[in-house]
Amino acid sequence: MDKKVIVALDAMGGDLAPIEIVKGAVDAVKELNVDIKLVGRQDAVNAELAKYEYSKERIQVIHAEEVIGTDEVPTSAIRRKKDSSLVVGLNLVKNGEADAFVSAGSTGALLTGALLIVGRIEGVERPALGTCLPTKTGFTFLLDSGANVDCKAKYLEQFAKMGSVYVENIFGKKQPTVALVNIGAEKEKGNALTKEAYELLEASEGINFIGNIEPRNIPFGESDVTVCDGFVGNTILKLCEGLSKTMIDIIKEEITAGAYKVAAAMLKTPFKNVKKRFDSDEVGGAPFIGLKSLVVKAHGSSNARAIKNAVRQCVLFTEADIVDKIKDKL
Repeated sequence: MDKKVIVALDAMGGDLAPIEIVKGAVDAVKELNVDIKLVGRQDAVNAELAKYEYSKERIQVIHAEEVIGTDEVPTSAIRRKKDSSLVVGLNLVKNGEADAFVSAGSTGALLTGALLIVGRIEGVERPALGTCLPTKTGFTFLLDSGANVDCKAKYLEQFAKMGSVYVENIFGKKQPTVALVNIGAEKEKGNALTKEAYELLEASEGINFIGNIEPRNIPFGESDVTVCDGFVGNTILKLCEGLSKTMIDIIKEEITAGAYKVAAAMLKTPFKNVKKRFDSDEVGGAPFIGLKSLVVKAHGSSNARAIKNAVRQCVLFTEADIVDKIKDKL
């Protein structure tokens, strides 16, 4: 792709803003074919940028005086704080001044603002948050992971189609397998939503549907795309985050205790590799799939590496022309 991708970054969003956001932006322009627009309070952002050496023409600071807090009501905050870093950044995307927007700020405000300002692709019933969950064989793309807590069966069918496009074009998996989260593998299991969704997915063309998947089988990597409503998806995501951290801490305690201390030194590298596979910073954030342009929700505690990888995701998404491919799929 000859055209350089432009990514807008919410410099004031997240627990570690603007320090880690700015550092992530600097790291991104050094490693990727991308230009960055840092949106936030100009004095604070410039003070952080002054700490680094980088190509000055690659990063532009866009002033936005206000910040939307995580405790604010999303809809009223979006409408009231027009000069917030989040609203200004989303408008850069809407107006074609940036190809994508990344924020580690308020999830509710970001999703609400993305719908109101950027807007849905024509034909998309509900955009969905997609999250890459680590598995034994690599990953599964889970959606919806929190944007739509109440869903219709038609939404889940569209999630499957959009997720398939994303996985095939971003990760190079041809005809990715799709599974529906349920309490049992049998077709007749589940509630009214999953039963109806199963029928739609089974009959839908262009989806490599392999049936239901129980949550306990998701970590084995049985599906490339895993579909569910946002309530179930967010529950799975948060359980996986807590469980993986707990297991890593327990293993670390065991192998560094008593007689195992010598073995611990030998296991340092493989243990580090395992930890890396479960590290959400490697992915960078969750794309909001189904919008006219890409919006990525980074974790609230994102460090510079997470921000850089979120920008990388934006570059891959834009270069792969995912929006037009989703239009074709639907």
